[in-house]
Amino acid sequence: MGISDNDVQKQLRHMMAFIEQEANEKAEEIDAKAEEEFNIEKGRLVQQQRQKIMEFYEKKEKQVELQRKIQSSNSLNEGRLMCLKAREDHIRNVLEEARMNLSKISGDQARYPSILKGLIMQAMLQLLEKEVTLQCREKDLPLVEKLLPECLDALEKEWGEKTQVCPLTAQLDSLYRTYIEII
Repeated sequence: MGISDNDVQKQLRHMMAFIEQEANEKAEEIDAKAEEEFNIEKGRLVQQQRQKIMEFYEKKEKQVELQRKIQSSNSLNEGRLMCLKAREDHIRNVLEEARMNLSKISGDQARYPSILKGLIMQAMLQLLEKEVTLQCREKDLPLVEKLLPECLDALEKEWGEKTQVCPLTAQLDSLYRTYIEII
């Protein structure tokens, strides 16, 4: 007995349907695997790019922080320099005012001797030395020679010891100012 054409056709259709179903399942399996691999690769690439972006912004943050520190340091240094300049200007003004006042005071014959005596005493008391060198202007030499014994007596009373002063000599310094030395 043979199989009829109908049966053969049925079996062929059945086999074709089975093969087609197997092919569809295999295609779906391949699609699913490809989709899974795509998602894995996409996730890896996204994570890699995210890491690069994070590293980029961390680097930018460090650069910004470094720039901020540099700017802060520069501002601080600028402030310090301004303070130093203001201090220097103030000292210069005070010294200039003192020079002007000194020339006025040295011209006042009534006050100048007591001021000069006080300055000599103050200098000797600050030094606390038994032997001293005293410098003064050449035009003050006669007045200094006159005031020196009084200063030494007062100093001896303060300390209880005698201070020795050698003869006065005039000397010209490198700035062409005349000084008197007591050696």
